[in-house]
Amino acid sequence: MIHSLSLTLEPDIAFDNTAFEREIYNRLQLPADLIAQPERPVVRKLRQSIDARSRQVKVHVDAEIYVDEPPRPLIAYQKSYPDVSHARPVIVVGAGPAGLFAALRLVELGLKPIVLERGSDVRARRRDLAAINKDHKVNPESNYCFGEGGAGTYSDGKLYTRSKKRGDVRRILEIFVAHGATEQILVDAHPHIGTNKLPEVVVALRQSIIEAGGEVRFDTRMVDLLIEQNEVRGVITDRGDELTGLGVILATGHSARDVFELLHRKGITIESKPFAMGVRIEHQQSLIDQLQYHRPERGDYLPAASYSLVTQTRHKGVERGVFSFCMCPGGFIVPAATAPGELVVNGMSPSRRDSKYANSGLVVAVHDTDLNNYKEYGPLAGIHFQKELEQRACQLAGGNQTAPAQRVSDFVNGRVSKSLLPTSYQPGLQSVDMQAVLPETIAMPLKTGLQQFGKSMRGYVTNEAQLIGVESRTSSPVRIPRRPDTLEHVQISRLFPCSEGAGYAGGIVSAAMDGEKCAEQVAKLYA
Repeated sequence: MIHSLSLTLEPDIAFDNTAFEREIYNRLQLPADLIAQPERPVVRKLRQSIDARSRQVKVHVDAEIYVDEPPRPLIAYQKSYPDVSHARPVIVVGAGPAGLFAALRLVELGLKPIVLERGSDVRARRRDLAAINKDHKVNPESNYCFGEGGAGTYSDGKLYTRSKKRGDVRRILEIFVAHGATEQILVDAHPHIGTNKLPEVVVALRQSIIEAGGEVRFDTRMVDLLIEQNEVRGVITDRGDELTGLGVILATGHSARDVFELLHRKGITIESKPFAMGVRIEHQQSLIDQLQYHRPERGDYLPAASYSLVTQTRHKGVERGVFSFCMCPGGFIVPAATAPGELVVNGMSPSRRDSKYANSGLVVAVHDTDLNNYKEYGPLAGIHFQKELEQRACQLAGGNQTAPAQRVSDFVNGRVSKSLLPTSYQPGLQSVDMQAVLPETIAMPLKTGLQQFGKSMRGYVTNEAQLIGVESRTSSPVRIPRRPDTLEHVQISRLFPCSEGAGYAGGIVSAAMDGEKCAEQVAKLYA
């Protein structure tokens, strides 16, 4: 018999497997001595979420219990792929989550993906990341944004998405599990693989593609598209190779500025889209735990606490949203520039989320009026706005990957910090007035937003926290428009703009779903 239960429990019961099983046995009035038997009923959590809204933290758990019955398979997805080594090829540009999941879906549909990745594989990529952190050297082709697995591989690995209508979230999570991710991601309301675990999963995805007959080419950058009569035939790489196929899935990410410039130069329609910029804020994780869990310490069972903040501000008659972005409990701030002379920061968390620091993006919505000085660049105006901010931050902090920083209360009160706090950001910090770094249209709403956050989350605004800049790559400032029915570019057939870089996704899971959808359209229209 299968029993289904929905429970609200104390954390020390919900997160202790033995205590949780005992609670289940009590609820179902099963004999207590069954728990010690090898053939005892299987207890399986289906869903788990923490409710910290009141002063007494609770955990909501949905579970199934199998009594005298074998449990259902945990995942339906099976790693069984056809041999596509001699199948018709499809070019996939980019090996982030969109590109990898597009390639794997192409394999399932009997087509041969040829994946081009400008950066290195995950192992070689580690050396490039070490060079940024230790030597302040930025490799424009392989960094925290470019390389196998994309930006998510080494900059967090969160799998939470609100994009339920875009595709089958469960399928994406099951594919991750089938390739080595922990089964816990199927249970947690906010699943997370972690930057220390995700690279292994990415390698397994690549191996599945190659073993099925697909190709993955690293250190290979697309430099041009082969187009005849408004139809893409293939691509040209920086190695001089011309590759043709049934179509081109463009999954190049939000930081591939050269791709946007290529499209614009060739007269292929692109357009500006809304985005946001700001800073990272870093607290002690213990403080965030106290504020969120309403207790001096979180204890042995609760995970590192996270938060989500949003407010509306008004500056010079213009309303702007200010919000937290990509909050990383127990995490680190990392240098995410893609070219020398830029300063960009991002956040990441290891799977255990056991760093003593918590960080989050705090960003402000950019309005069209902010881009008035960049109109000459047309749809690339947002990129030039980003670039100017990143270059200014770099210059003011010393010209390398040392980041400008300011204590939070000092920023709110208009004081330059005389000293800075210890930080998770390895290249180091330089005390700078962040109002000199940020344009007024970002700095002033950010100051107002912080004041409002300090009221709703008392203790959040403190000089025991600091702002580190700049967080400028929250999303692409450019959209590559596509037809809603076929997902092809509105002007060029067989070109499938995909995922975050094209303006159609906002994280690992939504990118993966969009990659699969594009692969399915290639097969439907042209296979």
